[in-house]
Formats: sequence, structure tokens, C-alpha cells
Amino acid sequence: MKIARRLREENIAEYLIYMWQVEDLIRANGCDIHALQRNVISRYPEAERPELAEWYGNLVEMMRAEGVKERGHLQINRNVLQSLTELHAALLSSAKYPFYNAAYFKALPFIVELRQKNGKKEEPELETCFEAMYGVLLLKLQKKGITPGTAKALEAISGFLSLLANYYSKDRKGELELE
Repeated sequence: MKIARRLREENIAEYLIYMWQVEDLIRANGCDIHALQRNVISRYPEAERPELAEWYGNLVEMMRAEGVKERGHLQINRNVLQSLTELHAALLSSAKYPFYNAAYFKALPFIVELRQKNGKKEEPELETCFEAMYGVLLLKLQKKGITPGTAKALEAISGFLSLLANYYSKDRKGELELE
């Protein structure tokens, strides 16, 4: 919970990937708060456990209520993706951010290729980017490698998402001028 809170403030892209990981952790424990207490929460210091149990319990209930126990993402995470998508569109339409446009157009061929490979041609571009980053995270956790082509794609996509996250942070602080 503290990690999520810190990431949400510091890097929205890392926050979203972290929250997707939390969703999968909850699924791996059968959306069962008792299993989460045994397998996850019990590993934390005693003083942090009540707050963590409440946080995980709330997420479990939200996943059940929203019908994402097996797949999909919580509305709170879809809202973050929607906010990023709106900012992305605003940045692309502004002449003030040529480096952002350049990063996007550098990543775009890889995004198109990924959408074709995964069969989700109608999927929003940012969702494709985050799925690619999350997929590589999962491969690394499994100690599996990636191809040089995938590494090149991820370099472009991560650079693009990093810029977007930085602009998101500036926007939240009122430091971003889009007009």
C-alpha cells in the first residue's frame, strides 16, 4: 500500500504496472483475503498488517464487484489509463512538446506491430504499451530472456512512457502548459 501510494505520486507509469501486478497477486491467491493474509500480508511487519489487510480486502471486494477476478483491470486502474490517454492526446495536439511527439512516433511502429501480434488491433495504444512493459516484467520475474527485437521495442516504448509519466506529474502539479 505504501509502495502504491509512493509510486502514484512519483511515477504514474510504474504505479499502473505495480497495480496490475497486485491484481495478479490477488488472483494468484484466489481473490481470498485469508490466503492473502497467509501468503502476502504475514511477511510484513506486524504494525503494517492491519492497514495492508484492509487495503487488500478492499481490492478483493472491488475485483469481485467489478467482475475482474479472472482477467481485466479494476476501474481505478482503467481510470489512470484513461487520464494518461487524455494527456497523451493533448500532448500530441500541442506544438509545445516536439520531443514527446518524437518519442511517440519512434515507439509507434512497435506499438502497431504488438497490436497485430496480440490480435488486439482496436486496443488503445497506451494499453498496448503497458501490456508490453508488464509482459517483460513477468518474463524477468520468471528469469526468461527477451529477443534483441523486443529489447529495441521496449527501449522505444519505455522512453515514450517515461516522458508521458513525467508530463503527467507536471500536469498534476500545475506546471504543464498545453495551449
